[in-house]
Amino acid sequence: MSEAVQRADRYLRKNAAKSEERRKSHAQRGRRGKAASWLFLLPSLFGVGLFFVAPFCVVIRYSLVNNPVQGRFVGIGNYIRVLGNGAFLLAAKNTLLFSAIAVPLAVALSLWLAVIMESRIPFRSQFRSFFLTPMMVPVASVILIWQVLFDYNGLVNVWLTKIGIDKIDWLKSPYAPLVVVLLFLWKNLGYNMILFMAGLSAVPRDQIEVARLESASERQIFWLIKIRYLSSTIAFVTIMSLINSFKVFREVYLLTGDYPFDSLYLLQHFMNNTFQSLDYQKLSAAAVIMAVVMVVIIGLLLKAESKLSRDL
Repeated sequence: MSEAVQRADRYLRKNAAKSEERRKSHAQRGRRGKAASWLFLLPSLFGVGLFFVAPFCVVIRYSLVNNPVQGRFVGIGNYIRVLGNGAFLLAAKNTLLFSAIAVPLAVALSLWLAVIMESRIPFRSQFRSFFLTPMMVPVASVILIWQVLFDYNGLVNVWLTKIGIDKIDWLKSPYAPLVVVLLFLWKNLGYNMILFMAGLSAVPRDQIEVARLESASERQIFWLIKIRYLSSTIAFVTIMSLINSFKVFREVYLLTGDYPFDSLYLLQHFMNNTFQSLDYQKLSAAAVIMAVVMVVIIGLLLKAESKLSRDL
């Protein structure tokens, strides 16, 4: 009996030793895998740190000193000066208003177009190519088209006069943001539509078929199934559209110059003009405020997307 117990004990110890060796082997492979991952990430991390993190740290430092030469710490003085600046407040209001109008329109219209393209309409490939064309058109050509359309003597005013409506100076009137919103939508709808089409193709077909067998309408299928699976795509498209809405300065600048009509004076105009006046501390404070606002908005969007997709 004691010999059997000893054999069992030796067997258990041998298995325990093998298990410990396997555990150590797995742990070593895991450490080697992590080390290799960090090694591959190192060039990207170095580039991000050198060209993004380090300059932003310099911007934060500039926003807290009286000027880059003396470097005397002034705390939040520059932020108070920026927030009390009429030009900054006008630019911030116009930028936020433009984003609040253009981004929801871009998301909703591109989703609507993606749903239409999914329904197998005739000439679907041609329509898809048509909406993607603006991505291939150079900015200078886009600006030329918009000037031909919305100049005081442009085609739009020619059509308006034919139906008895007076001419409108589109780029020097309260209607100016409408022109830029149309330009923004024309440029971004095709890209967003492709993203939504990819998201719609990933929706599980078995759930849709079961819903149809249960006599669910197409509207119910869309709102109760497709939208829930599109939550990540909607969040991504919204974030990308928001970022692009802050980059519309290039088109506005080419259309109107340094000092456009008040309704088109955006944050990038304020920063560009502040840079030309070499007021780096005010420029840096404005950039930090803009970055914080963007991070907060994107964080809220990601949190909402995570809450909506939690049960998928």
